[in-house]
Amino acid sequence: MSDSLRDQLLGLGFKPAPKPERKPEARKPDARRPGPRPPGKGAAPPRTGPGGKPRPSQGQSRKPRSQEEIDLAKAYAIRAQREKDERIEAERVKQEEARLRREAKAKLEAFLKDKALNDAEADIARHFPYGGKIKRIYVNAEQLKALNAGELGVVQQNGRYLLVTSDVLAEAERIFAAAVALKVDPNATAEEDPYADPKYQVPDDLVW
Repeated sequence: MSDSLRDQLLGLGFKPAPKPERKPEARKPDARRPGPRPPGKGAAPPRTGPGGKPRPSQGQSRKPRSQEEIDLAKAYAIRAQREKDERIEAERVKQEEARLRREAKAKLEAFLKDKALNDAEADIARHFPYGGKIKRIYVNAEQLKALNAGELGVVQQNGRYLLVTSDVLAEAERIFAAAVALKVDPNATAEEDPYADPKYQVPDDLVW
């Protein structure tokens, strides 16, 4: 249409035809830029605890313990520490007693050296209770009389029974009382010391 004709039409009131709008071109996806990941792929599964319940994240604080739980935990800790201290103290006392016992026995052994009065020819068995059992020591007639009078006594040393004087017996008792095997009371009755009288002598062939 020529310009003169367009001008004539515009003059008659005709409007020019609208120009068609240009649609924006669709952008192609960039292969270098990753798109949105589909759910369930490439993502770590949520952390769950017992029973399938989601665990709290590191930044999420746990529920604080109650005062009752704190007091109970403290009580258990105090009791455990006390029991431990008692075991340590009991072991210390046991070791100390064992040490004192060893030292006393060594001191007694040195003290009793060359003080035993045992007679190799003695043939009289003098029985006496010691350590929950009946023990015996062989003496001669004079020694038996002195033993029953309290002038002599018996000390146990390394499984042997030594006949000693009353003075030695008293010192041995002071050093290590558990070693005193026979300390005769001359005023004791026959019921208190039935083995003091020879008539109560047990035959040698009887096993004790």
